[in-house]
Amino acid sequence: MCGIWALFGSDECLSSQCTSAMKIAHRGPDAFRFENVNGFTNCCFGFHRLAIVDQLYGMQPLRIKKFPFLWLCYNGEIYNHLTLKKEFDFDHQTKVDGEILLHLYDRFGIEKMASLLDGVFAFILLDTANRKVFLGRDTYGVRPLFKLLTDDGFLAVSSEAKGLIDINHAMSSPANIVPFLPGHYEAFDLKQSGKVKPIKMEPFHCCTKEPAHAVYDIVERLPTSFDEDTVKSNIRTLFENAVKKRLMAHRRIGCLLSGGLDSSLVAATLVKLAKEEKLQYPIQTFSIGSEDSPDILAARKVAAFIGSEHHEVNFTAEEGIQAVEEVIFHLETYDITTIRASVGMYLVSKYIREKTDSVVIFSGEGSDELTQGYIYFHKAPNPKAAAEDSVRLMKELYLFDVLRADRTTAAHGLELRVPFLDHRFTAYYLSLPEEMRVPKNGVEKHLLRDSFKGLNLIPDEILWRRKEAFSDGMMSVKKSWYTCLQDHLESMVNDTQLEKAPKTYPHNPPLTKEAYYFRQVFEKNYPGRAEWLSHYWMPRWTNATDPSARTLTIYKPDKDQ
Repeated sequence: MCGIWALFGSDECLSSQCTSAMKIAHRGPDAFRFENVNGFTNCCFGFHRLAIVDQLYGMQPLRIKKFPFLWLCYNGEIYNHLTLKKEFDFDHQTKVDGEILLHLYDRFGIEKMASLLDGVFAFILLDTANRKVFLGRDTYGVRPLFKLLTDDGFLAVSSEAKGLIDINHAMSSPANIVPFLPGHYEAFDLKQSGKVKPIKMEPFHCCTKEPAHAVYDIVERLPTSFDEDTVKSNIRTLFENAVKKRLMAHRRIGCLLSGGLDSSLVAATLVKLAKEEKLQYPIQTFSIGSEDSPDILAARKVAAFIGSEHHEVNFTAEEGIQAVEEVIFHLETYDITTIRASVGMYLVSKYIREKTDSVVIFSGEGSDELTQGYIYFHKAPNPKAAAEDSVRLMKELYLFDVLRADRTTAAHGLELRVPFLDHRFTAYYLSLPEEMRVPKNGVEKHLLRDSFKGLNLIPDEILWRRKEAFSDGMMSVKKSWYTCLQDHLESMVNDTQLEKAPKTYPHNPPLTKEAYYFRQVFEKNYPGRAEWLSHYWMPRWTNATDPSARTLTIYKPDKDQ
C-alpha cells in the first residue's frame, strides 16, 4: 500500500506542483521520493512508501539495470510474482514484487503483462525508449487511481483525487479528474514536449472470466462438475488459497473482525494458516462497537473460538459524529451508506495504527456482492436477475465498499487485503449455476455458509448469523448508528435547504438532511466534483428510501440480539 503520483508535460514549475503530491502522504508514511525524468524536464514521479516487501530496494520509481529506459510507480501487491519469475526464468535484481511488471512488459507487452498479474495494483509505467506511458488498475479497483488529462495533453495521475485538485495547468476551465476504470489499461504516446496523446484504453480482465494467470496458479485445475459436494469443495480450496497467497509480508498481519460471516471466515482461515506457516506472532483481530452492540458480542465469540489476540475498540455515537468530516475528506465521496460504514472502519484503523504493530490488515470486503449477501436479494424476481445484479455490484465495488476499505485504512498507513476478491475465487463463484447462488431457506449466502458447514472453523451460530450491515451492527439493536447520526444532523440542515437541494445540487440531489450534510462537507473539500459518484448505493427490488438493511420490511434481527 503506497501513494503514487506523476505528471507528464507540466506547464508550471515542478517544485510548486509537488506540494500536491504531499496530499497523499498518509498512504506511505515510511519514505518519500520525488524524481524528475531525465530527458523530459517537465515530467516527474512522486512516491510515498509503506514498506511491506523488500525493505532495501522497494523505493520507487522502480528502475533496474536491465531496463534503464523503464520507470515504474505502482501501488499494490503481486501475489504470483515468484511463480511468474520461475515460470519465465526472469533474472530479478530486487526482491520487490513489482519488479515482475518490468520483465513481463518487456517480454509480452502491456496487455498480457496486466492480465498475468494476480494481485491488486494501480501502476504508472513509463517507457522512454518507445516514448510510451501506460496506466493500469486491478480488476476490482482495490487499489485506487485517478487521472487528470487536459485538452493539450498534460497528464497528472494520483492514488487519490486530493493529489490532483490543486494541480496548476494552463487552461481556462478546470480539467476533469476521473477515477481510472478498474480492470483496464490505457496507453499514451509521450511527445518530446513531455505532453501525451491517448492511444487506447482497453479492458484486460472482467470478473466473470477466469483470469489468464490461473494457468500458473499453485492450485491446479479444479473438477468442473456442478455436483454440490464438488462445488463446495472447490469453494473451500479457492478461498483458502486466496487467504494463503495474501500472507506475503515482512510486516505484522492482523484482521478486522465484525463478527459477521465474512470477516469471521477470513479471520479463522488466517489464524489456521498462520499456525501452519509458523508465523512468529499471534494474529491480532480488531472489532469496533458500543459495549452491547451485536457486532462486538459476535466478534468476541469468534475470537475466543479461533484463539486470536483480540482487541475491542469502544465507540460512542459522539466520537463517530466528530469523525464524519475527516472521514468524508479521506473518502472523496458523499455516498450515504459508504460514509456511515466508514466511520467505524476509520476509527478502528486509527486504533490499529496508534496502539499496535499490525500493518497488513485482512478484511471481508467483496463477499456480499459476490455471494448475494445483501438482504434485498431475497426479493430478486428470479435467479438470473440476482446473478446479473451480483455482477453489477462487483463492477461498482470501486465506488463503494472497496473505496471505503481502502481509504479508511490508507488514511492511517495500513495495507488492506481482501481474499474474497481473489480473481480465481470470484470467477469460479460467478460461473456457478444461477440457482445455486440465490438465498435459500430464508438465508442469504446459503452456498457459502453450507461450504464451511461441519468444519468447526467458526461457531455454528456465526456461520448462520443473519446479515447485519457493518454500520448498523456497531450500535445496539434499539438504536442503530445511522439513527444516532440522523438525529444529530437534524439540527444541522434546515427544511428550506432541503427543499432547494435539487437546485443547489442538481447531480444526485440529496433527499434527506443526513445526505445533504454529507454533500455539504464533500463540496467544501471537493467543490464541483460531484460527478465522481454516478449514483447512490441503494437496495434493489424494494421501495427503499434509505440504504440501511434495518429499514427494509424483510429485515429480521437475530433472536439473541
